[in-house]
Amino acid sequence: MAKRIDFYDDPNAPAPNSLVPSVNVIVTNTAGDVLMIRRSDNDNWAVPGGAIDLGESIPAAAVRETVEETGIACEIISLVGTYSDPRHVILYTSNGEARQEFSIVLTARATGGEPTPSEESREVRWVPREEIMSLPMDRSMRMRIEHYLAGVGLPYIG
Repeated sequence: MAKRIDFYDDPNAPAPNSLVPSVNVIVTNTAGDVLMIRRSDNDNWAVPGGAIDLGESIPAAAVRETVEETGIACEIISLVGTYSDPRHVILYTSNGEARQEFSIVLTARATGGEPTPSEESREVRWVPREEIMSLPMDRSMRMRIEHYLAGVGLPYIG
């Protein structure tokens, strides 16, 4: 199975060979729980997300990726921040792509559907806010979620 390997400020990381605009979505339900996936490619927990396709807006990509990975429909509400740290390199072993991080993180509210795993998510569930940080996840995902949970109201630009 192809793997995703995240490197951060690692001298052994491969040199980046691509930069792909992507989106992550922090979706909440009426109880305030956050929609989380356990990724199929590295077994880490994350919020749904993926690449923005040509001809697609940022919000449309966010809604599409959320439905594809989780079965949950959502409505975009706001911006958490932008994440483009060149020290974060993501290696995809299936094709040798070494991608520099480039993600726009949005918030959304769930509007329908049931949590349903996909090829990209081996598990999908609503996680209470107080339990999120106990889940194993990559440091960059943890930082994005921490920014959301801090609720400062200003987007992170980094």
